[in-house]
Amino acid sequence: MKLSDKFPVYREYDPLVEVRCVTPNTGRTIHRFFGTSPISPSGRYLAAFRLPFEDRDPQPGDGGQVILIDLETGEERVVSETAGWEPQVGANVQWGADDTQLFFNDVDTGTWEAFGVCMNPFSGRKRLLEGCVFEVSHSGRFVASPSAVRSRFSQKGYGVVIPDHLVPRYSEPSDSDGIYITDVETGECRLLLTAKDIVERFACFQQLRGGEFFFFQCKWNKDDSRLMMCFRWLSGEKRLQCVVTCDADGKDIRIPISYEEWGKGGHHMNWHPDGEHITMNLNIFRNGLRFTSTRYDGAEYRALLDDVAGSGHPSMHVSERLIVTDSYNSEYGAHPDGSVPIRLVTLPEGKEYELVRILTRTPYDRALRVDPHPAWDQSYRYIVFNGYHGNTRRVYIADVGKLVDALLS
Repeated sequence: MKLSDKFPVYREYDPLVEVRCVTPNTGRTIHRFFGTSPISPSGRYLAAFRLPFEDRDPQPGDGGQVILIDLETGEERVVSETAGWEPQVGANVQWGADDTQLFFNDVDTGTWEAFGVCMNPFSGRKRLLEGCVFEVSHSGRFVASPSAVRSRFSQKGYGVVIPDHLVPRYSEPSDSDGIYITDVETGECRLLLTAKDIVERFACFQQLRGGEFFFFQCKWNKDDSRLMMCFRWLSGEKRLQCVVTCDADGKDIRIPISYEEWGKGGHHMNWHPDGEHITMNLNIFRNGLRFTSTRYDGAEYRALLDDVAGSGHPSMHVSERLIVTDSYNSEYGAHPDGSVPIRLVTLPEGKEYELVRILTRTPYDRALRVDPHPAWDQSYRYIVFNGYHGNTRRVYIADVGKLVDALLS
């Protein structure tokens, strides 16, 4: 990859590596999340989402933009409008198997039906999907998602917005809500796993009374053989949550991180590069967050580093010797001025590098916060992240290739 010189170099706080802003003009732009790269499979393009505003929550029908950025020429264009978004991960814009598969969510504002879109951003051709998009399989063949319209009732800032009275709510574990799988070739959607499936299988949930169960987020492992998801029970201000995994057919259901273990403190699960393990920030020693790893079935649960604090949205380099993450403004590494680090941590040494420091604090409520969501590109030589600069959201790329080579040599 060669980044265009049209992208200005970011120099604040003296970054350790070269960093460029790839959304220097309009702003109000974010990339999706820390588990998938916004850079296309060829390495030529970056896909992002532009909010129509950033000082208030979206209302039903508010439209944002899907943005395509040519990283070689620096040119940017709007490839689609969409009403299917929330401010934390936008419209879940992400790539499929190649540069002709670009996925995102949308809403028909006439019927208030939410749906996914598979678009060729060069021809403009769209295929509408029955199900919504949270994460696309690596093959580009399947899309997995919890209920996008229910997600914001599980956590504000996620999913899509339709009128509240049209959102299904359940006072009992439902057999009609859960994780949905959409076949990209046919566009057809099926329910893979339901809340009722989980509650009936595991006794720890059967004692819970009242409240409401939600699936929140879901992620494919590297060969698309398993899915991982967050399963939540909410009752007023009380929240219990655990990590659930299953195979691609919805069978072999496991709980590698129980709600008791998560309840000690923790957040942000991700697949390990080996496709068998899960990484996550957890309070495993009861003295603060640590980067942890566990097998998909809960075996081999351990801290990756005993004495290095966990934070933010960690993901591991394919070598299994480096972790990149960020920090929330209230976490380890955050600075009083509202800036946070993009951290690179070595394994097993535990040596830490502050690659970049970027402002993220906004004057708005928590759902309108800016999370950097650092994500490796497919070559593992670049890290893409969000920041808040010039009073607006922007997307940045850090060139870490030379540093990574030196650390792994």
